[in-house]
Amino acid sequence: MKCPFCGATDNKVVDSRESETGEAIRRRRQCLSCGKRFTTYERIEAPPLFVVKKDGRREEFSHQKLLGGLLVASKKRELSPSQLEAIVDDIENVLRGRNASEVPSLEVGEMVMERLRELDEIAYVRFASVYRSFKDVKDMRATIEDVLAHPPGTRPEPPRRPRKRRDAEGRELSLDLGK
Repeated sequence: MKCPFCGATDNKVVDSRESETGEAIRRRRQCLSCGKRFTTYERIEAPPLFVVKKDGRREEFSHQKLLGGLLVASKKRELSPSQLEAIVDDIENVLRGRNASEVPSLEVGEMVMERLRELDEIAYVRFASVYRSFKDVKDMRATIEDVLAHPPGTRPEPPRRPRKRRDAEGRELSLDLGK
């Protein structure tokens, strides 16, 4: 490990502990040449996860790129970087937990919007304006009206398809309402 201050490779580990999320080991090191301390992280190398763009291009999932988009959308809003980091961590964990090598960008965007909407409506609309590529003010207005009509926590569940009732032999039963 090279010292970031003097470039020497001789150093010693002063302290080791798990990171806050438990996904890395944080090590405090001290350079034996200049005496300065620095931090390193040891992580498991995850298999690559690719995002399939709308035009069919594939690009490796970037934690930093997604976080950057959230930071822009939430600029001058009362969202802490740790809240945004938690959103990105959650999305990445869900995607990697599927053990798929590719995920559509539409799915990633919807996951971001779902989580962002619960935290801050303005940041949600800002993100949606870029993600959904609003063509004009009407598109943006429709999104804003949806937010106003369904504040976070009150958004209706998508309608479920009714299950068809069947008898013991598998035939569909008719609805008898006793009329």
